[in-house]
Amino acid sequence: MTGLGGLVSGRLGDALAPVESIRIEDGLIASLEATGSADEVLDAGGAVAVPGLIDSHVHVVFGDWTPRQSTLGWIESSMHGGVTMMMSASEVHLPGRPHDRVGVKALAITAQRAFADFRPGGVKVLGGSLIIEPDLEPADLAELAAAGVGLAKVGFGAFERQGDAAPLVRAAQAAGIVVMNHTGGASIPDSSPVTIDDVLGLGCDIVGHANGGPTALPDADLPRLFDAPGVLQLVQAGNLRSSLRIVELAKERDALDRIVLATDTPTGTGVMPLGMIKTVCEVSSLGRIPATDALALATGNNGSALRRDEGVLAPGRPADLALLLAPLGSAHDDPLTCIEQGDIPGIAAMVIDGEVRALRSRNTPAPDGACRILTREQMEASA
Repeated sequence: MTGLGGLVSGRLGDALAPVESIRIEDGLIASLEATGSADEVLDAGGAVAVPGLIDSHVHVVFGDWTPRQSTLGWIESSMHGGVTMMMSASEVHLPGRPHDRVGVKALAITAQRAFADFRPGGVKVLGGSLIIEPDLEPADLAELAAAGVGLAKVGFGAFERQGDAAPLVRAAQAAGIVVMNHTGGASIPDSSPVTIDDVLGLGCDIVGHANGGPTALPDADLPRLFDAPGVLQLVQAGNLRSSLRIVELAKERDALDRIVLATDTPTGTGVMPLGMIKTVCEVSSLGRIPATDALALATGNNGSALRRDEGVLAPGRPADLALLLAPLGSAHDDPLTCIEQGDIPGIAAMVIDGEVRALRSRNTPAPDGACRILTREQMEASA
């Protein structure tokens, strides 16, 4: 990959790096410079390389389909919005979903297996998030972890109060499962409110939609979110006012490493292929955060919370990235300034595991420029 206009690492505090080339081998970043011959060259045309966005709150079901809005192809469309990985926040929207002990376990295992080898548009889908129900036993969590289920969600189970799920959360965490909780008012009919006391008692790894899903916690409770052990997730489908207040509190506490971004879609809010990049722009422009750090909240911070190598552009890491340019007709010359001013940049290319998945996004504004692929024969012919 040559002709870059710089690189955003995905790590908080890192400025735009003056990287012009990236060498990719076997799906991994081998070097942040061009070395040796290549089978294929992607001329970036001055675009800025950023890590692929990781959406840590989506409601997949099966296939590239959501019954919530009767939409096909939404996962592949999200790739055109910069997303290279997404995490299931439970397959709760499955029509007639099971609530019993055997059924919820079967659903989690089936979804995990189904998405293990199914990648719409190349997007890596972490499927199979167990819906924690009262009749589960601690042994069930160990069994599921051994079967490959690595995610669980509190908020849709038939508990009198969701805080009562705390013993099962501990069992899941002991088994190595990443647990997320619903936060705020009830969303769908099967959910129930989760108060700040519930959040603190549960002690989950991810405080899901800390800015409300979609109904937020009272303002007075927001500072107490920082007493929870997990990362605080801010979502596009939540309360923007609460989101900005949480960002402000995080900045005051030098705790932006505790913030991750997501969409919480598809939901009643809709299907939002540009939901992640739009959230990055809102947090950067309205929260007064440098674009490089806002992108880190959506990439490196999420990767760390999910215990994944994705989310950071560095040698040895997966080559999952987006190439950004300023949109055609923008008042700004570079994509990072566009983000800081609230404008969605143009995506000129998407790469997942070193494979070019798209040139010029069909969803973002048209980029002011283009990327192009050169084969070895074309390189030799032009030499």
